[in-house]
Amino acid sequence: MFTIANLIRLDSSLSFRRLGVIQTVRQMCAGPKSQTEERPSSTTTPARLKLKPRKRRKIEDGGPDLFDFMASQGANSRKVKMYPEIPPYIDPESLRADGAKVYLDVYGCQMNVSDTEVVLSVLEEQGYVRTLKPEEADAWLIVTCSIREGAETKIWQKLRQIQKQKQTGLVPKNMSVGVLGCMAERLKTDLLEASNVVDIVAGPDSYKDLPRLLAVNRSTGQAAINVMLSQDETYSDLTPVRLSKDSVTAFLSIQRGCDNMCSYCIVPFTRGRERSRPITTILDEVRGLSDQGVKEITLLGQNVNSYRDTSSKSLSLYNPRDCAATRQDFKTVYKTKEGGLRFVDLLDQVSLVNPEVRIRFTSPHPKDFPEEVLQLIKERDNICNQIHLPAQCGSDRVLENMKRGYTIESYLELVQSIRDIIPGVGLTSDFIVGFCGETEAEFQMTLDLIRKVKYNKCFMFPYSLREKTGAHRKLQDDVPEHVKKERHHRIAETFRSTAMELHESYIGSVQKVLVTGDSKRSDQDFQGTCDMGVKVIFPKALLSDQNGITREVKPGDFVNVKITSTSSETFKGTSEELTTLSSDLSTIKSSTNIAQQSL
Repeated sequence: MFTIANLIRLDSSLSFRRLGVIQTVRQMCAGPKSQTEERPSSTTTPARLKLKPRKRRKIEDGGPDLFDFMASQGANSRKVKMYPEIPPYIDPESLRADGAKVYLDVYGCQMNVSDTEVVLSVLEEQGYVRTLKPEEADAWLIVTCSIREGAETKIWQKLRQIQKQKQTGLVPKNMSVGVLGCMAERLKTDLLEASNVVDIVAGPDSYKDLPRLLAVNRSTGQAAINVMLSQDETYSDLTPVRLSKDSVTAFLSIQRGCDNMCSYCIVPFTRGRERSRPITTILDEVRGLSDQGVKEITLLGQNVNSYRDTSSKSLSLYNPRDCAATRQDFKTVYKTKEGGLRFVDLLDQVSLVNPEVRIRFTSPHPKDFPEEVLQLIKERDNICNQIHLPAQCGSDRVLENMKRGYTIESYLELVQSIRDIIPGVGLTSDFIVGFCGETEAEFQMTLDLIRKVKYNKCFMFPYSLREKTGAHRKLQDDVPEHVKKERHHRIAETFRSTAMELHESYIGSVQKVLVTGDSKRSDQDFQGTCDMGVKVIFPKALLSDQNGITREVKPGDFVNVKITSTSSETFKGTSEELTTLSSDLSTIKSSTNIAQQSL
């Protein structure tokens, strides 16, 4: 049941500017001003002014409610955007929209996919039904990203497209349009001022308030906004509704927000302070996904491996391991957080739920990889031998300006430690080129780092200055755009050449592949992912399982595939047999693993 306790109280003093009008919710609820007399401000009311007492009116049961009042106030006036205050007497039934259809439009990272599943859970509880056709939707909700300017540009283009579709009748003119997530949190009321098509603005911590925001817009025609950040909201009391119910892979959010305050990053300002879900709720969700046939679960968080559960219930059920909070020679901008169940405790318990379900995690910070985490990955067959290790840059000076908390020397020592403990591990990374003050020599250091480490996958982006960040306040975005683009091209070329060299060393090896479906290029081939996270393509065939029974392969099966050719992005091979995660298999030829030899 969706109760008032779930709703977030908003500051009723917040004013909103629209069409030259500055109004607060209290002013709007007070009714229109007299045409011949200005209403005195409460801060400047003369002492001699005497106000007549208002007559109290008794409203009988079944009489008009707040929505009726708001609708009558706006019935004959231009549409005015508002910041609605939550009345203490709101009827929960007024939030329901039984049968109303919602179209969900997702942009950005995997966390946004997870957030969208939370949104769908909240709305379905109030009677909304998901539709895959925007032309039949009563509400079009866009889950947004704000990490780079290009991500926001896509949203502005989408809003203009929706506006044209409304004008031409391709979508209903009375359809509510909502902007959710990080862009909503960053721009707040600017979204409403800049776009007439936006009706709902909801930040990442206000998804439980969506039924009320939609009800306000549906009943009054006025727009509604809630961008309040929370220090404790994790949505752990909700069961997300999967967007792809037939998929054998799933994302599971274990944590929200970030405390690292990297100078280039907007996340702490759009998603708030770091907080973790109780381990008990995570394990319940893992069990549920396993029961649904999911074979690979990716644990999500902005800084996933700094997970820390301090709830009394969890501590009464599980004993925390003796584990360092961060690695030696890595720094943080905050004091060490003591106590609680840490990421190694969570990873341990999650991997025990079902040994035949793969576990991955992203996105971690290099500082939060104590040896205990690495040893656990080595010990458990179902924790994938893949680690995302964002480096961002190869220059110590630039890393210091980024507030990353490590040097290249300490980063490389961590890489060596990972490869010593987990032979054949797949490493991926993030890189930013053209950060404030980056010289050509410093950029060359980044290329040298890629050549030295040899990653399986890299995510590379030109630097995009974001307001409110440390770099915005203290540094100059002085690398020209054409230089950023040219460096972006060069780093991509460097990655492709090193990845190709690395992947060729796996030719002849046998990889354990989770089949995820048909290849995008041919329905005669399957595609899947191997343990280290590389996509594998192989022809369809009848295979024998562990009991000697021959059958067709289907999504969710694990197949041993012998690698015959590679590119910088994928492996290709031939299937040999059906297998399980617990069966012994040497997946990598150490004699040809040039990644091990390169450090």
